[in-house]
Amino acid sequence: MSTTPLPVAVEPTRDEHLVAAVEGAGGRVVGPAEARVLVWIGTVDDFPELGDQVEWVALKTAGIEEYVAAGVIDDRRVWTNASGFYAENVAEHALALLLAGLRQLNTSVLRHWDKQPIDTAVRSLHGSTVAIIGAGGIATSLIPRLSACGARVIAVNRSGRPVDGAAVTLPSERTDEVWGQTDHVVLAAPATAQTRHLINAQSLEALPSHAWIVNVARGPLVDQTALVAALRDGQIAGAALDVTDPEPPADDDPLWSLPNVIITPHVANPSSGLTRTMAPWMAENIRRYLAGEELLAVVTAGSAY
Repeated sequence: MSTTPLPVAVEPTRDEHLVAAVEGAGGRVVGPAEARVLVWIGTVDDFPELGDQVEWVALKTAGIEEYVAAGVIDDRRVWTNASGFYAENVAEHALALLLAGLRQLNTSVLRHWDKQPIDTAVRSLHGSTVAIIGAGGIATSLIPRLSACGARVIAVNRSGRPVDGAAVTLPSERTDEVWGQTDHVVLAAPATAQTRHLINAQSLEALPSHAWIVNVARGPLVDQTALVAALRDGQIAGAALDVTDPEPPADDDPLWSLPNVIITPHVANPSSGLTRTMAPWMAENIRRYLAGEELLAVVTAGSAY
């Protein structure tokens, strides 16, 4: 294990939480020209030209599609994202969205003790089956929460390797088998060519009419035209969306006016605590880097769920 402080740049601002994490883990905060590691907490639009001395770039986001599209991610150095770093926050929000829809909180707050039709629309999470598509870190945090509410979980991941707490785990190529076996769906997969419009006219038709769809992943996972049609026709019960495509929806987007839709403005992982949440994970990855161990959340341009 190296005893020489690892030169790390925290850019474009030297965030206090990340600086403390870097220094506490054996790093030394330096400027970009000197850094072997770049912790990038800016946007893809401002991403800098990298010097040859940069061996590892740590991105603050879990989604890397913008960086892939911009051609930023290369094979000359190690790249990590924040996959799993914010899982607790996002899992909590996903559960809140699902419960709000099932318990009709979104419609109740707009009515003054008008039990109809709310009373007949309220459903219980207890005894239901919830499918989590993209069963990584968010699923690991969400499954115990769902289990505590008495729900059964079907997990879908790329490998099909069993996920702790899930009753069933399926590989991503078998995702179509899920729709007829589940009551509700939580989307937690990255946006890739394989996951684009994962929720479409066919999957919506295969879901039960009481199903709620929760999206805390990326907007393009859902074909919104098909979703609106399914919601209007009562093909499914509702959708709770923390992400949309585009973001935000246009002012005249029908999603805003549908009574069976809940929209939150991409706040499952609030920016107010982002670097504070990222800091301990960054410290662990620096420790691993110095020790020659495998890093957490390594990504490539072809990463998928």
